[in-house]
Amino acid sequence: MSLKRLQRTLAIQIRNYSAPVDGSIPPAKRKYVPSSGTYPQGFQVSGTYVGVKASNTRFPDLALITSATPCSGAAVFTKNKFQAAPVTISRETLQKRSGEGLHAIIINSGCANAVTGKGGLEDATSMGSAVDACFDPPPSPSSTLVMSTGVIGQRLPIAKILARIPTAYSTLSDTHSSWLATARAICTTDTFPKLLSTTFSLPSSPSTTYSLAGMTKGAGMIHPNMATLLGIMCTDAPIPAPILQPLLTHAVDRSFNAISIDGDMSTNDTVAILANGAAGGSPITSLTSPDVQKMQEVLTTFTQSLAQLVVRDGEGATKFVHVRVCNAASFPDAKAIASTIAQSNLVKTALYGKDANWGRILCAVGYTDAGSIVPQDVASIVPERTNVSFVPVDGSAELKLLVNGEPQAVDEERAKVILEAEDLEIRVDLGTGHEEASYWTCDFSHEYVTINADYRT
Repeated sequence: MSLKRLQRTLAIQIRNYSAPVDGSIPPAKRKYVPSSGTYPQGFQVSGTYVGVKASNTRFPDLALITSATPCSGAAVFTKNKFQAAPVTISRETLQKRSGEGLHAIIINSGCANAVTGKGGLEDATSMGSAVDACFDPPPSPSSTLVMSTGVIGQRLPIAKILARIPTAYSTLSDTHSSWLATARAICTTDTFPKLLSTTFSLPSSPSTTYSLAGMTKGAGMIHPNMATLLGIMCTDAPIPAPILQPLLTHAVDRSFNAISIDGDMSTNDTVAILANGAAGGSPITSLTSPDVQKMQEVLTTFTQSLAQLVVRDGEGATKFVHVRVCNAASFPDAKAIASTIAQSNLVKTALYGKDANWGRILCAVGYTDAGSIVPQDVASIVPERTNVSFVPVDGSAELKLLVNGEPQAVDEERAKVILEAEDLEIRVDLGTGHEEASYWTCDFSHEYVTINADYRT
């Protein structure tokens, strides 16, 4: 083999953006991994090695999150018609318990337990039951939510998983390293564990400091309504289930349901939150209280930060793109248009190629079916009012590409500099109203194809 041919072969085989096989975190992603955290009282977690996927010989792939104090719980699930067994079982658990009295969440990576028939349902049920058995007395009905992520259409190695659940329980801890190991255990093609935490207070208990921690996973098959994406959040604030569910639904609609990597919706996506009230303070009792308004702000901001980590770890991605649609006739209008831009492969490939091809952005705006959302007498998109810009993240002036429907003389050199950056905002001003929506996406590279061409191997 000639030297040039060898170099070409090696260049094809080297993966610059996918997860290293040795489990190390790429240097460019290390800044997103926290070195410390502020975690909610009463919760303990663990990440345990099982070997669910044959190729995994040493990394944790079983995550357990527990609270000694019974929790309120809420969740938002995938809308894919082929819903995975753990989605069905977890939804049933929440319904049976009316969102109250929950103790744990158990998650495996490496196998999705999706499209696995009756046996898959039995496996998911047995995972929850095995965790319940660790508590004294074991709760009935089950108080454990179950999640799985990985390859679709394969049965879990359930005996191996069940054998390791007691170990997962016995190694529970509330340390930062345990939270990080747990976040690592839910990863598949992720290049780094995604973990965040924050503190906040509520108007009714201003002297009480509450904590909110969350982890998520996902790098491909990411598109609402959610993705091959799991999100787990825990707080020690006192929030009952009837209030927790609408808080989560609102937040997810503006975060996990506002990201796209490849336009594919998974069978397994689940975002759940547990609240155990361990920090004390006055319970939130009304959806109209100032506490709910503050909690909604905290939770929405937090879920957006978590969701953005998924986009930053998009398979093969080299760019993080914020699509902002402003001055729209309605919020659904703005979100529909932002979503269309975010999932356009032509837009995404142009961004990868650092090509300021704004015509592709405008094309996506134009074919969005936004007009069916607003009243017939309200114009969703008026070409003569439409503006498109690139907005640099360094604070410098936006680069105007289209102003009131008129193309601008684009400074290609400046456009190239803007598109060289890792972060970029695409701003579309519709000029038809006062509503705004954001979507977060990434570019579409050769590496994405390479990763997904041999995902099972």
